[in-house]
Amino acid sequence: MAFMEKPPARKVLLDDTVPLTAAVEASQSLQSHTITGLSLPLPPKKLIGNMDREFIAERQKGLQNYLNVIMANHVLSNCELLKKFLDPNNYSANYTEIALQQVSMFFRSEPKWEVVEPLKDIGWRIRKKYFLMKIKNQPKERLVLSWADLGPDKYLSDKDFQCLIKLLPSCVHPYIYRVTFATASESSALLIRTFNDKGTLKDLIYKAKPKDPFLKKYCNPKKTQGLELQQIKTYGRQILEVLKFLHDKGFPYGHLHAANVMLDGNTCRLLDLENSLLGLPSFYRSYFTQFRKINTLESVDVHCFGHLLYEMTYGRPPDSVPVDSFPPASSMAVVAVLESTLSCEACKNGMPTVSRLLQMPLFSDVLLTTSEKPQFKIPTKLREALRIAKECIEKRLTEEQKQIHQHRRLTRAQSHHGSEEERKRRKILARKKSKRSAVENSEEQPVKHSNANNSGSGASSPLTSPSSPTPPSTAGLSSALPPPPPPPPPPPPPAGPSPGTEMPAPPLPQAVNGVNRGALLSSIQNFQKGTLRKAKTCDHSAPKIG
Repeated sequence: MAFMEKPPARKVLLDDTVPLTAAVEASQSLQSHTITGLSLPLPPKKLIGNMDREFIAERQKGLQNYLNVIMANHVLSNCELLKKFLDPNNYSANYTEIALQQVSMFFRSEPKWEVVEPLKDIGWRIRKKYFLMKIKNQPKERLVLSWADLGPDKYLSDKDFQCLIKLLPSCVHPYIYRVTFATASESSALLIRTFNDKGTLKDLIYKAKPKDPFLKKYCNPKKTQGLELQQIKTYGRQILEVLKFLHDKGFPYGHLHAANVMLDGNTCRLLDLENSLLGLPSFYRSYFTQFRKINTLESVDVHCFGHLLYEMTYGRPPDSVPVDSFPPASSMAVVAVLESTLSCEACKNGMPTVSRLLQMPLFSDVLLTTSEKPQFKIPTKLREALRIAKECIEKRLTEEQKQIHQHRRLTRAQSHHGSEEERKRRKILARKKSKRSAVENSEEQPVKHSNANNSGSGASSPLTSPSSPTPPSTAGLSSALPPPPPPPPPPPPPAGPSPGTEMPAPPLPQAVNGVNRGALLSSIQNFQKGTLRKAKTCDHSAPKIG
């Protein structure tokens, strides 16, 4: 179907929100300086012994820790400079030049617009650039042009994509920032909005200037301030109302954060509705991909609202998600909403709906007064295309969450298997097993010896004297055949033995079912050759000579 078509295979669509990692694996000496294979602007060392192996290992460890700290920072980890440093093959393009080329082509067909200056790096996205604009016949009015490339979640056909982008200026809502102009090509989109000197909700919280670069404004601010309780209630209610409006229209959003909320007086207005049409990943994607219950765009919006509410309340983002315990807030009603969206239980069991949040005490008593009637007409065909594109976005999210879950389980198992406690436990079990095997072997030796002695005759075979012939063995048949009858009594001794001849020893008593066998074995084992008496024999067989 047309709306399931993806961008051409030649175009690689990367998810820029996927965290990158770096490991310092080796070092080398170059021009009398020690480097770690990374082109970091480290100052040269003049200390004695700076080429020692121990010193180099210490430097590598420190640099690895430095990289880990950078990657743990949510703002820094999405920085274009860091991406180019860690992955130069995929981030070698100059996106500012690409944006200028696209904007220049646009101005050829729309000569009434004119660029005032580029707004360098005011956003966090690598493939989205901003320019300050003006209309030639209205030179005092300032506008902002945003250009963005396609993202990995662009599932709309080119035709549907361009139609929906051009439909955005017709969207009218008291809590959506109006789009003045919008157009799209097969590979990007360009939108123009009115420039707001007050900036976004994030600018208010961080006391920042709208035109400053994103890193300068939000990475390490000098001072931040949470909002008053009434501001939190009003702004939160307005944002929830517009989210519910978009959800009811079947329009996917998924890009809520404080920098996407424009402040217009005492009113919050949502920005960047085009992001989901372009297939761009969410600012908080690296957070909610960790939780398999946050698997729809509606639940993504609710989870992102929790991040926004936390920032409005405490003046900073949470250190980590899920949040185990929340700092004291101006109202317990605020904490109740935060617990329903950012706590361990919420992330594990799933998000509430927007309607449920609107009914909570923090927002239920807020009265909104506006005269602007919401209006956003989406044709039936485009609504169906949005529905299927939304399903595709959610499917990719679910698959990524599954892979992360499997990787986490494997990593946890490997870490546990290689831990010191686990190695000690395995050693103890091995010693116990070895001792148990030794005991079992020692117990089996007498049994094997007894079986070897019994293998020569069956249980029912008669015992004979040394001078009597040995009967054939019945081993293996005694268990299947009944025992034979006892043998007849031995013949009487001869009437008159020759003088000097020893009487033969009487035959041993017959063993019944092996009762006397133990005595026989004991007798054999205690036999001593020295106790035998020397026999005297008179040989009369020689011929007599008269």
